[in-house]
Amino acid sequence: MFKAKILFIGPSESGKTVLANVLSDTTENVGGEYRPTEGVRILEFESQPEGSGDNKTCEVELWDCSGDFKFESCWPAFMKDSCGVVIIFNPDVPTHLKEIETWYSMFISSQGLLDNQCLLIAHHKPGSEVEDKRLPLASHLSRLPLIHSNVEEEPEDVRQSFCRYLGNVVNTMSESREREEMSIIT
Repeated sequence: MFKAKILFIGPSESGKTVLANVLSDTTENVGGEYRPTEGVRILEFESQPEGSGDNKTCEVELWDCSGDFKFESCWPAFMKDSCGVVIIFNPDVPTHLKEIETWYSMFISSQGLLDNQCLLIAHHKPGSEVEDKRLPLASHLSRLPLIHSNVEEEPEDVRQSFCRYLGNVVNTMSESREREEMSIIT
């Protein structure tokens, strides 16, 4: 069974914890008032990655990382052995679109992750209008897969999109492992 360490990163108050709870079927802090994540929160659960060849269950270690820059000194530890990064932002907050460029350079560029190991989630808060419109993203961000989420109205759509993304990550991990094994043999 593959074990995939996935980082949920992005600006404060973008909905990272809400999405992490939905994907892991965790009911902690559902509804109620906003409580910022202190440092990191690690959730472990099993998931069926979509399109991952052998369709095995994957053990997911989801790191719900604080969006507060005061934890920047912890980021290298968060990134160690991660195989995927999901940047979550609120498209209704103009500063988030600029801030995700920083998250990209700190977590994706610095690790040399492939585009299929990354995902952008435009998370819409309850009551906001969900539009699958094109967002004004920088060119390096526009290459990444983007989904719009509204867990109040379409939690299953979010789960399916995450399983497709997880399938891409598992396939990339599998191909990398095979290349490594072949390099040892030859």
